[in-house]
Amino acid sequence: MSRSEQLFERAVTCIPGGVNSPVRAFRSVGLNPKFISRADGAYIYDVDGNRYTDYVGSWGPMILGHNNQEVREAVIRAAENGLSFGAATEAEVEMAELICSLVPSIEMVRMVNSGTEAVMSAIRAARGYTGRDKIIKFEGCYHGHSDALLVKAGSGVMTAGVPDSAGVTAGCTKDTLSAVFNDLESVENLFRENDGKIAALIIEPVAANMGVIEPEEGFLQKLRELCTDNGTVLIFDEVITGFRLQTDGAQGYYGIRPDLTTFGKIIGGGMPVGAYGGKREIMECVSPVGNVYQAGTLSGNPMAMAAGLAELRILRDNPSIYGHINSLGDLLRRSLRDLFEKYGKNYQVTGTGSLCCVFFTGTRVTGYGTAKTSDTEEFSRYFRYMIEHGIYLAPSQFEAVFLSNAHTKEDIAEMLNVVEGYLKEAATRP
Repeated sequence: MSRSEQLFERAVTCIPGGVNSPVRAFRSVGLNPKFISRADGAYIYDVDGNRYTDYVGSWGPMILGHNNQEVREAVIRAAENGLSFGAATEAEVEMAELICSLVPSIEMVRMVNSGTEAVMSAIRAARGYTGRDKIIKFEGCYHGHSDALLVKAGSGVMTAGVPDSAGVTAGCTKDTLSAVFNDLESVENLFRENDGKIAALIIEPVAANMGVIEPEEGFLQKLRELCTDNGTVLIFDEVITGFRLQTDGAQGYYGIRPDLTTFGKIIGGGMPVGAYGGKREIMECVSPVGNVYQAGTLSGNPMAMAAGLAELRILRDNPSIYGHINSLGDLLRRSLRDLFEKYGKNYQVTGTGSLCCVFFTGTRVTGYGTAKTSDTEEFSRYFRYMIEHGIYLAPSQFEAVFLSNAHTKEDIAEMLNVVEGYLKEAATRP
């Protein structure tokens, strides 16, 4: 029995499902998880000594690659002065100034500890600012696991086949309205039916938790207009896309200015972190200035600030990084499409920038409904073949492939060779 299997046997006796986040479970692909011991650059290593080319990147934060020397050394220096103070630090100010300088829509920002916390707090601020209760979210967009947002959510909830979560009461979700991604009419109907009642509309500008689905042309622009016309706060959830597509995120990439934005992942360089920010008049509703309460003992802790500052400064000072990872994304998506066509497969390859996804369906994927047409049994076979041949993917059809600055064209060529091997094997199945 491998060490990973031994560790999993121990884990299931004291951790629900043997994992501390359901997206780490391999149950939906018919395996048990690999236990990782270390990572460097584009590669991760499990406790049995196996090396994998990693296309998860800790679910997005490792945009520079694993174990980046500058980020690691920044954390070590911070640790030498103490792990947490529960008090204001200079690094918090530097982080806020840096985020505000990089993202034009951010006039003030508050650090928190996770993307879930950032979204929960941004919605509370929007409600406090508008004096309204209702919010609009989109089917298949995942905004963390707070009660009001586990309504037709994406990510691990889709893999589990459960549209909502047990333990979430009807009262928690009564003010949550669901629209269809890339369907303007569904949004317009909700505004019309709830005139003057909608505090906020929240969206992943690139949906990256039901696979990767781009907004169709004009969709985000129209949402901006609808929110402006209805006095509704437009919130971009950029926990995944923030600082990934470019330094000002998806909002810069698509030319949209939201009222509030939530961040996570990359701004912590691998440490637990989140943030929300935007218009000064909204953020000044947050305590201790305003009456929207939000607090956190470890918010802006020196370890996360050190890692995040190092990572963001590298991205700011080296714009060629985006050219590299986005070109790799273009190469991967184009080459996958060519391979599938070669083998007579009408699979859908989606994504933008350094994000990519393969859907095992012939249906064009534009939202939650069409994403669910993907053959998840075929994905499971694909996943098992890939990991057996050294390619580490997220163990779910509905997650993204993340590319990093440590990946090379040679890594992409290796992955494509493995994909072709899978297609050849699949061709022999009855």
